[in-house]
Amino acid sequence: MTRTSPVAPPSPAVAARAQERLAGLATPAGALGRVGELGAWLAAVQGEVPPRPLDDVRLVVLAGDHGVAAHGVSAYPAAVTEAMVRTIVGGRAGVSALAAAHGVAVSVHDVAVDADLSDLPAEVTAHKLRRGSGAIHVEDATTRAEAEAALALGARLAREHAADGAQLLMTGDLGIGNTTPAAALVAAQLGLPADEVTGRGTGVDDAGWTRKRDVVAAALARVGERADDPVEALAALGSADLAVTVGFQAEASRLGVPVLLDGLMSVSCALVAEALAPGASAWWVAGHRSTEPAQAHALKSLGLHPLLDLGMRLGEGSGAVAALPVLRSGVAVLRDVALLSEVLPS
Repeated sequence: MTRTSPVAPPSPAVAARAQERLAGLATPAGALGRVGELGAWLAAVQGEVPPRPLDDVRLVVLAGDHGVAAHGVSAYPAAVTEAMVRTIVGGRAGVSALAAAHGVAVSVHDVAVDADLSDLPAEVTAHKLRRGSGAIHVEDATTRAEAEAALALGARLAREHAADGAQLLMTGDLGIGNTTPAAALVAAQLGLPADEVTGRGTGVDDAGWTRKRDVVAAALARVGERADDPVEALAALGSADLAVTVGFQAEASRLGVPVLLDGLMSVSCALVAEALAPGASAWWVAGHRSTEPAQAHALKSLGLHPLLDLGMRLGEGSGAVAALPVLRSGVAVLRDVALLSEVLPS
């Protein structure tokens, strides 16, 4: 089975100092709840108490098409993927508005969109691996070599952002039909049946849900024990863009850059990244709870509890961006709230 070396956790000594500062704030014990705990976690991952303000936050949106979209698993046609890549480039997508409001730099990469986007800026298309990924219930999504190349690409993108000073990273997804392979990955990793991981994605009706469930079940049966190997699972059940996400998340953790996870695609990839790089999850926080059941199973397995529960299912990294102010609140309280020892009379 393919594995990498375990990922070292944030410094226990710094984490202890952060908890000591949190306990010493001029607030009732535990009154700040998870906001205070997030501040302490950020101090630990930054290696600094109190933590630095989150001034350089970046969202990397990874776009790709999925062969299952032609099999009735989505409420929208595959052509929407290309249209939404163009909308993000133009700064008019849902996540674009949220990112502008919260000071997040957004980049989008055509990893496997089944369209010619060569008229877009070179940075959008420079990392294209293939046009679309296979329909997982009848064929592998990619070859193993392509999955390995996608993992390497994700790692390279993470290294570039880390070297450029990113303090916090997020990944966003873009691709009609992508909740189907994401659900299949969760099912394979956790040994769950298709019924328990299949959600409604973009909003399919009952007949659409049944088709989607059947596609996931057929994919799991087709692949069988091959999915025990995380890289093989990505090749057989995932897609090129999901594999890039896995590589990105794992490498960010190795580099000590925290990752704010988004919805189903982000968390399903995180499940695979944790399998490839045990311990990586110590560097992640879950931004929001999506409406997809597979995400809930994956979060539970990872031991992560989402910051927000707003019924969001847009994707694009939108839930992670919406959760960013909560993290910044954690920084603020650990930096700017007085210590009890400073306000009590001596």
